Amino acid sequence: MALNIIDLIKGQLGPALVSQAASQLGESESGISKAISGLLPAVVGGMANNADKPEVLDAITGAASSGMLGNLLGGATGNSLISSVLSSIFGDKIGALVNSISTFSGVSNSSSSSLLSMVTGAALGSIGKYAADNNIGASGITSLLHDQKGVVSSLLPAGLSLASLGLGNAFGDHDPQKVKVTSYDEPKVEVNRGGETHVTSTPNNNNEGGSIWKWLLPLLLLALAAWFLWKQCNKPADQTVVTSDSTAVVSDTANTMMNNDSAMVTGSKEMTDIDLNGKPLKGYANGLEASMINFLKSDGYKNAADDAALRDTWYNFDNVNFKMGSSSELEAGSEGQVQNLAEILKAYPEAKINIGGYTDNTGDAAVNKALSQKRADYIKAELGKMGVGAQVVDAKGYGSEFATVPATASDAERAVDRKMAVRFTK
Repeated sequence: MALNIIDLIKGQLGPALVSQAASQLGESESGISKAISGLLPAVVGGMANNADKPEVLDAITGAASSGMLGNLLGGATGNSLISSVLSSIFGDKIGALVNSISTFSGVSNSSSSSLLSMVTGAALGSIGKYAADNNIGASGITSLLHDQKGVVSSLLPAGLSLASLGLGNAFGDHDPQKVKVTSYDEPKVEVNRGGETHVTSTPNNNNEGGSIWKWLLPLLLLALAAWFLWKQCNKPADQTVVTSDSTAVVSDTANTMMNNDSAMVTGSKEMTDIDLNGKPLKGYANGLEASMINFLKSDGYKNAADDAALRDTWYNFDNVNFKMGSSSELEAGSEGQVQNLAEILKAYPEAKINIGGYTDNTGDAAVNKALSQKRADYIKAELGKMGVGAQVVDAKGYGSEFATVPATASDAERAVDRKMAVRFTK
């Protein structure tokens, strides 16, 4: 499964930008958020459907060096790159798209138009930056965009469809938001995205055909109901929430920190003061800080004969998140745990560590490994700036090498494989 471009772009359209847009445009934050939720899959779908056009590719590569992401709200309207792309992917359907989003979200047409430019700018800038950071050329960008086809319409929020946006023809005739199964003049079965089934009857003038469907249709409906119940019963009991391309997994009840082989360290998600020889550190109870400090206080490190005695236990960062697709930008609040690790190493100057970066099984393996290596190097460099670089022996990106969850699993299930971790070494 390829990179989810929509998740990549969402990292640029966070609450701060929504609040700023609402203030500048004179709209409610809920209306702005609702409009963005409809515009984002529409824009990505338009780009995916026109991925071979030079103007789309040129705009993406040009956005990487234009600083577009630094001024999405103020610099998007009237931007020639954005205008060119919108004209290329939507043509004369821009007006219909703006009107539909305005009606759907409750914002004015002018606000909807401004948000369309902003979302398009975020898309161009995010994809362009990702391509530049990972040395992806024009053919790779085209392939990346093509991979988004077939899923975009299913990502539209409830109440919107490609047809309602006036984009049905632009994306092809098939809109998978609703699938209708019809047979002759027998009852029609409509299955919507929520899994609800509606049966409507029509007059039947074919007695022989009707006699077959009288027993076949109930069986089909029964099988459909059984499948739906089976899916519900097999959902994971502990629902996991994952930040975009997050290297930390935030669970409702606990964070599981896994190593390459078999050992695991489990921490609850309750923030508390962790005692570091009389100095309090803010961290999760039984999380990275507490687990490492307890090990050091127990003389476990001092008594370890060699590296082989330490190599099987890794400690996951449980509050360090990189921005989607980035190897040099941390999400707000992430720096604190890196500083905590530096304080631990300062308190135990004899201790040495290795840093590991990991990804899930989706996307290109080589790209994943390169990204995880850059992230591991970044953490090492940050620790060096904090005065403990000599205690970091190695930093290595493993990519998806040790991923355990199949690429076909849900994003929440695959989140356990996306992490940054440290282990002690000799």
